[in-house]
Amino acid sequence: MVGAVRGIDPLTGHHFDDTRRYIIDANVTDADRQAIFEGNTRLVFPRLPTGA
Repeated sequence: MVGAVRGIDPLTGHHFDDTRRYIIDANVTDADRQAIFEGNTRLVFPRLPTGA
């Protein structure tokens, strides 16, 4: 749920909804990481523009 909680954790300084850092730190392959961040979304929404 992106944007569900807009506050910042006073103990860590991270936004409460910042899940990206967990995925970056997770023990997953580069291919899996790419799928999580972009690939799966493109499968669901194939008409999204690519690159800029």
